[in-house]
Amino acid sequence: MAARRSKPLAGTPRSHGFSFPAEWEKQSAIWFSWPRPEGISFPGKYHTVPGNLAAIVSQIVARESAHIIVPNENWEFIVRQQLAAYDCPTRRVKFFHVPTNECWCRDHGPAFVVRKGRGGARQMAIVDWGYNAWGGKYPPFDADDAVPTHLATQLKLPLFRTDVIMEGGAVDFNGAGCVLTTESVLLNDNRNPGMSRKQVEKTLCEWYGQEKVLWLGDGIEGDDTDGHVDDLARFVDARTIVTAVEDDPRDANHEVLRENLRRLKLLRGLDGRPFEIVTIPMPKAVAHDGQRLPATYLNFLFVNGAVLVPTFRDKKSERVALATLAKALPKHEVIGVDCTELIWGLGAIHCLTQQQPRA
Repeated sequence: MAARRSKPLAGTPRSHGFSFPAEWEKQSAIWFSWPRPEGISFPGKYHTVPGNLAAIVSQIVARESAHIIVPNENWEFIVRQQLAAYDCPTRRVKFFHVPTNECWCRDHGPAFVVRKGRGGARQMAIVDWGYNAWGGKYPPFDADDAVPTHLATQLKLPLFRTDVIMEGGAVDFNGAGCVLTTESVLLNDNRNPGMSRKQVEKTLCEWYGQEKVLWLGDGIEGDDTDGHVDDLARFVDARTIVTAVEDDPRDANHEVLRENLRRLKLLRGLDGRPFEIVTIPMPKAVAHDGQRLPATYLNFLFVNGAVLVPTFRDKKSERVALATLAKALPKHEVIGVDCTELIWGLGAIHCLTQQQPRA
């Protein structure tokens, strides 16, 4: 008999005292939706993907659990074989059987919110946003849209559900009430047509448990999401934002990133103070079959005690980017992971993952 699906709670997470924590807070697991060769994300290059993913999982399981979503027992067996082929330890790997369309767990996966419970212990719930594959670009997406509700049932966690379209890569959090996002995504008519800026801001605050929305403009070249913030600028602590810059005025990203840097310098936190802005370079342009790909060092992932940073075989800019992040994050080990093959799917480490906070 199938498990009874979780019944959504009334109200919003904020009305129940829940909020979305900063990514650098202690985690219990990192979630993946494992890609499959019949998917559309890696045309002609799926054979390069398992090794790349195994390298990422190896770094994660050295520090916490990896939770991998697969459709069924057969795919669990296949993924176990793939990990073993690349000597990836599996003691901390746990599999969940849930149907998916594609692999971009940051955008369709569960958004975990937390609150303090009795005795100071944290309680956790899942938010199930609406999902339409970045403005309806890649149907079908019905299985991806249902992932958070399935997982709330399997994990026996409270569930909040809204039809508002949202993607995890579109937002970044400082853990102190601020959420950073872009106009090119959340004010785009292909997400929530008819919603005003104020309505979007209220929705973000209510459903992520935040106090203030901070806006940037457009995204980088090759980003088919319309401009996710996790390719542009990221919080590394409550007061510091790391952002990408492109020095070459001939590059398509030069003006976009210069404008976002200008905006970042004008932003203020809840206390009215400006943020500290740290810049890191973009890698040299990465292309495949004549298509510019959204390669950026900003698509990094916090795990317990470390930061996993995508790299793209550009040693000069890579050294600067990793050194800059190491200086900004002295308590974390900064680890570069080659994602030259993964970026053919138009995403990297952060796009493929979703963190689960420690209860």
